[in-house]
Amino acid sequence: MAKIGILGAGSWGTALAALLDNNGHQVQVWSTFEEEVRMLNETHEHSEKLPGVKISQSIVFTNELEKAVQDKDVIVLAVPSPFTRKTAHEIGPFLKQGQRVVNVAKGIEEATLMTLSEIIEEEIPQADVSVLSGPSHAEEVGRRIPTTCVVSSKTQETAEYLQSIFMSPVFRVYTTPDMLGVELGAALKNVIALAAGTADGLGYGDNTKAALITRGVAEICRLGVCMGAKMETFYGLSGMGDLIVTCASVHSRNRRAGFLIGQGKTMKEAMDEVKMVVEGVYSAKAAKALAEKHQIEMPIVTEICKVLFEDKLAADAVNDLMLRDKKVESPALPWE
Repeated sequence: MAKIGILGAGSWGTALAALLDNNGHQVQVWSTFEEEVRMLNETHEHSEKLPGVKISQSIVFTNELEKAVQDKDVIVLAVPSPFTRKTAHEIGPFLKQGQRVVNVAKGIEEATLMTLSEIIEEEIPQADVSVLSGPSHAEEVGRRIPTTCVVSSKTQETAEYLQSIFMSPVFRVYTTPDMLGVELGAALKNVIALAAGTADGLGYGDNTKAALITRGVAEICRLGVCMGAKMETFYGLSGMGDLIVTCASVHSRNRRAGFLIGQGKTMKEAMDEVKMVVEGVYSAKAAKALAEKHQIEMPIVTEICKVLFEDKLAADAVNDLMLRDKKVESPALPWE
């Protein structure tokens, strides 16, 4: 049995708490919202973000950050990506040398273009930082629907330890050494999902979505490999797997926000209606900046940024994507 502190009592943090508790671990969950903690301790259900999922009374919810992280074998950072740096900074003084910290949020910091693991390592240099990602909507994990993810760490020993912590009959975990690839795939797929949702909102069909997913993978691969990640990662769980589920699922907040934008709402109106952090909006500018920095062509990312931040009509963005100069699909393949 491991002692685990989870920071963030949203849908994902709560679903992971239920999973880890069911695996036999001692779980404590922190939230900054007093009312949320009171509700979870009293009703044992997150009626707003994870309705219908009953939470074991053995899981303790708290507002005390120090209490949630001290003397824990594993810390799970499940706060939305815009709050990762602030939360990491606040818990740093309470963590021991070699403390295992697992980030489960997805994003890139706009101001610095750093991945979330890089932010955590900067704020908590003594920590042993890992990431867990993959096609894993909280609504389904909470209901114990079979799910598969991937964990990446700096060492094989840590990755395999965390694999054993999270793995269950309904939650299969693979390991990989490519932490950069896992994080880029996780963050950038949210941007592509916004585009896929926008196409749905415009009334386009499966052909359009398949094109966006396939060419979205091509854009992510180009950037990721240039930055030092491995191509294989983007065709795995945190790449293609997560991209498929986020572009297609009714649970996806990024697809939902894109759908509303496609129907004519502004970015702010869409985010307000979704009522959860739409991480793809925060990652979109960072993705475009990374593409420009590394001189990588990412037309889908570029167009969704124009829709989000420059009031470009979504239909015009799709039209401009379709009318780009003729291209070869796989430039590395030679003609006979």
